[in-house]
Amino acid sequence: MKITWLGHSCFRIESEGYAIVLDPYEDGYVPGLKPLRTEANEVLCSHGHGDHGAVHVVAIKEGGVSPFMIQTISTYHDDVQGAKRGPNIIHILDDGTCRVAHLGDLGCGLTEEQVQILKGVDALLIPVGGFFTIDAKQAKAVVNQIQPVVTIPMHYRSGSFGFEVLGTLDEFTALCDDVAEYEGNSLEITKGMPRQTAVLKL
Repeated sequence: MKITWLGHSCFRIESEGYAIVLDPYEDGYVPGLKPLRTEANEVLCSHGHGDHGAVHVVAIKEGGVSPFMIQTISTYHDDVQGAKRGPNIIHILDDGTCRVAHLGDLGCGLTEEQVQILKGVDALLIPVGGFFTIDAKQAKAVVNQIQPVVTIPMHYRSGSFGFEVLGTLDEFTALCDDVAEYEGNSLEITKGMPRQTAVLKL
């Protein structure tokens, strides 16, 4: 399974020639990020906000058989059961070999039942920037609960991109003792990988 970070919370996940894009952002919406132009067989969104729900910027490829079983978990975009920012959907993609979970704009803690569903995923795509979502310390606590093989932080501020109100990537990685920095924005997920916090670069 190949995971490519396209910026903010947007990822392209590919397996067996089939691609799914998660949480594409609107043009000009996320400071410092260029307009998103990519293609996929399918688009999934955690919620409808402009930095996560721009389905129209993804060109849809016709045909193809999906190897993915997709499971969803209903959560909240805040810590008051959606009263501030509404609902949030976690997507779990399973291609029969690896499982990857995209937490969207998770803004609340997980129930024990939700933790058990997510437990031990091969890759966890998790927001770490705070303000709109859980922050670095809360994200680390979620990682400790789920114990994924690979943790990929998203939805943060770093260098020239990201909302000013968000925390930085460094605030999260400072809490981790297994950081692996990659030269590019893609990562192949396979069984038997070393446990790590994977930092992808645009």
